[in-house]
Amino acid sequence: MIGHEIYRTSSYGPHHPLRVPRVSTVMDLSRSMGWLPADQFVTSPRAKAAALLGFHTQTYLDALQAAERAQSVSDDVRDKHGLGTPSNPVFAEMYRRPATSAGASWLAGEMLAKGGVVYSPAGGTHHGMPDRANGFCYLNDPVIAMQSLRHHGVRRIAYIDIDAHHPDGVEHAFADDPDALLISCHEANRWPRTGAVSDRGAGQVWNVPIPSRSGDDVAARVRDEVILPVVQAFRPDAIVLQCGADAVLEDPQSRLGWSNQAHWSVVSALQGMAQRYLVLGGGGYNPWSVGRCWTGVWATLNGFEVPDVLPVAAQEVLGALTWEGQRRVKTPPSDWITTLADAPRPGEGLAEVRDLVAALQARRAAWV
Repeated sequence: MIGHEIYRTSSYGPHHPLRVPRVSTVMDLSRSMGWLPADQFVTSPRAKAAALLGFHTQTYLDALQAAERAQSVSDDVRDKHGLGTPSNPVFAEMYRRPATSAGASWLAGEMLAKGGVVYSPAGGTHHGMPDRANGFCYLNDPVIAMQSLRHHGVRRIAYIDIDAHHPDGVEHAFADDPDALLISCHEANRWPRTGAVSDRGAGQVWNVPIPSRSGDDVAARVRDEVILPVVQAFRPDAIVLQCGADAVLEDPQSRLGWSNQAHWSVVSALQGMAQRYLVLGGGGYNPWSVGRCWTGVWATLNGFEVPDVLPVAAQEVLGALTWEGQRRVKTPPSDWITTLADAPRPGEGLAEVRDLVAALQARRAAWV
């Protein structure tokens, strides 16, 4: 696991969805379970300019660093680079924090040169564009990760994204790359309203927009009938999985209905399909559901057994969380404190995705 203490105290501001602790919860909860010994934790470096310039422009990086120093932006910078908006606000670590996430992604590519598994829960900022911040994402660390893998000798990369939102920044970077496979399972008609099933690019782009209220049944069908066979046919040298937790039922930024076990099943199913495996975080805005989901990802990658009831030390980590400004959850349900795994959630939408899955299966058959 790659992490950093910067995420413990850094916040996008008191009214932003990313005001909640996330990565620090995963670190603390994993340690409280005895799942994160010192020799499995790596402190993330901050990305160097050379790595960032593989995707982002110098003009944008200069503007981002200047905004952090001044703690303000001009109207021209706001209009050109998307900085200082409600979605992408000015805050104290607005360059250092995303540069740390990008540094983890670049380091992961280096660590995976000869194979292995790396988890970076701070990663997954998949909306960032070369010259502007976009969708809470100032830099695009999944793109940096894929470029790092390439720099370290990896050719064929499969990028799979199960965040509730379509990874428009990653698709912008790799849609025309024949050696990159891009699969996104996201909520239909959800911001940024890209990722139509008809979008192909010149490379291998597979978008799977699923209906609101879709639960574990839909997740399993898409996993087994689209994601896994397409990845298997592509035969990647490396897999990058963006595991945004905002598809989980309790998240306020989507209307999907997955359990965290649906996420873990995708993590588990992809493990071993390539010699190199990088798992990133992404969206996730309920502090309890994202902390529980991403800690379970770490357990899945290591083969740890998730207990029915968490030990006291782990319950204390979850019990100490707060969600300021969220009127809907004044007191969290007891199972958000005492358990890690959600109960299965069949949800809705299975009939609605039947034709979508059949069309994608036909496309795969023709492709193979």
